[in-house]
Amino acid sequence: MKIISSIIFLTGAVLLTVAPVNHASAQQVAGQLDRDTIPLEQVEVYAPPLDRFTNGQTVRTVDSRTLEEFAGQNLGEVLQQRTGIFVRQYGPGMIASVTMRGAAAGHTAVFWNGIPINSASLGQSDFSILPTNGFDQATVHQGSSGALYGTDAIGGSIHLNSKLSFGLGSKFSFYQGIGSFGRMNNQLQYSYSNQKIATTTRIYRNFTENNYPYTNRAKFGSPTERQDHAAIEQYGVNQDIGWNVGENSQLSTSLWWNLTDREIQPVMGSNTHEVQKDQNLRWVMDYFRFGTSGTWNVKLGAVHDELLFNRSSQNLVTQYFASSDYEHSFSENWQIKSGIRYTQIEGNLSTYEATDNRLELYHSSSLEVSDKLALSVNLRQLVYEGTFAPFTPSISGGYAIYQADRNALKINGAFSRSFKVPTINDRFWVPGGNPDLLSEDSWSGEIGLVHTFEKERFKVETQATYFKMWVDNWIIWLPTGNFWSPTNYREVQNQGLEIFTDALWKINEWSIIGNVNYAYTHALILSEDNENTHEKQLPYTPVHKGSAKLGLRRGAIGSYINLMYVGENFVTTDNTLSIPSYEILSAGMDYKWRFKKMSGTANFQIFNLLNTEYQVMRQRPMPGRNYQLNININIL
Repeated sequence: MKIISSIIFLTGAVLLTVAPVNHASAQQVAGQLDRDTIPLEQVEVYAPPLDRFTNGQTVRTVDSRTLEEFAGQNLGEVLQQRTGIFVRQYGPGMIASVTMRGAAAGHTAVFWNGIPINSASLGQSDFSILPTNGFDQATVHQGSSGALYGTDAIGGSIHLNSKLSFGLGSKFSFYQGIGSFGRMNNQLQYSYSNQKIATTTRIYRNFTENNYPYTNRAKFGSPTERQDHAAIEQYGVNQDIGWNVGENSQLSTSLWWNLTDREIQPVMGSNTHEVQKDQNLRWVMDYFRFGTSGTWNVKLGAVHDELLFNRSSQNLVTQYFASSDYEHSFSENWQIKSGIRYTQIEGNLSTYEATDNRLELYHSSSLEVSDKLALSVNLRQLVYEGTFAPFTPSISGGYAIYQADRNALKINGAFSRSFKVPTINDRFWVPGGNPDLLSEDSWSGEIGLVHTFEKERFKVETQATYFKMWVDNWIIWLPTGNFWSPTNYREVQNQGLEIFTDALWKINEWSIIGNVNYAYTHALILSEDNENTHEKQLPYTPVHKGSAKLGLRRGAIGSYINLMYVGENFVTTDNTLSIPSYEILSAGMDYKWRFKKMSGTANFQIFNLLNTEYQVMRQRPMPGRNYQLNININIL
């Protein structure tokens, strides 16, 4: 109850300090600060755009239509199928982590409505317990972004956000999904807003038996068996509230509770019956005060994670956040932001208890030097328990080589430093924790081209980026006598190429939509103490990963086909054991309808259309061909 009491207290404290004032409206001032933000006639709750200080960097948004296609599934499935990011899945709905640009699972920072939600004990997020029910938008910042967001963002960062709008009245939505292997998804959503208050409440349940057939390669004769210990049940509640406090002030708060109860899928050839229950409570509150040339923001938040393994080993970690920053606009072309963030971590784990306090100072600047050149500079310094993390600068920019009405070519570039603070498990685990660990330290650079072409009913955008990254003091757990202990051991060099293309072509009543994502990643261990691993590819980091989607729509009916390719995946650090490459083909159709005050969507999807036998992680089979039917009904 401590975390609940703290949230109630903090909410009340902020509400009592907020008073209406009579100046220019929040939406008007926000529009002055950013030409692409909120003009008066729009009604969205204000949120600072993520790309304001990222000139020359790669920031991509997963659109709402894609999230609808993956209703009832988790963020890991979305990223695996529709981006060049590789997701390490231990089975459908099992533990899932991402690797961006060859970095480790803990080198991706994850945020929800602006607060970091990576586990403070593990230093990473489990993407299988981030269902798409819990957010309205996902934005991926590919590449080093520690100067912008802090610890963990060595390979990149992922931002999940809620969206609220004022003045829309009431809306009720019902979603039902059914699918193969006992899949059942339900969601109820109610939204109400006037010009003063906006609120959305979501309640959801996701369940799957996961009793799919697979070929057991670990047994003689490779018999076909059914998975019998991989069921998952998930419940959750989302509450988002926005309040126009005065003509120049806005308050918003969000709460997300998620419970995931699952059987841990055993590796082929074993008969374990392990179970795991994850309970996550996240809360955030934002207060924005808008002036004629600046915006002041105060943010409070808390993240409480409970992990119960085999009904006996319980791990509790709570993180509290408080931050404040001020963004000032000198002109339409020059904006700066400076701020401070404090984090307190309280861990009560199965083998130890620990607290950690962190303080961060940060500054960002964005300048449009001319119509062709835009630059961003970001700086950050973090201190934890009296220890200074590496000072983190970044500089990036974009230059328009050629720009015409229908054709444009731009060159982007960035050079940055990022870091990762040792987790509380790394420092305090009993036995083996190492309190003397240094922060992981990385430098990275990238250069790329962006080409856009638009002609009447056709538009295409292509981006190609070459990157190179060095990570020093990489933390790895190694055996030391009778137990394992972490040490700053590895030096790693990553380099590669990312390419993506988005295209839209309208022919009479038809719309053809296509996109391609490809990532080439060469991630090598440079440490020379072991000749068997020197200059070998990092495990579970495929050199090639790509996806391509082709969609067709006419009026209310749409269809798509999607191909995902994952290249050979090494399992061991000496690259002597690997998982073969695989291709997964999926397809779907949808129908949209409207009748008076009702509207809805029905879509049918076939995953793994060719019934490909494959593994993402060794000895953990994935399902063959499977189906899902989703129905969504909206009532105004």
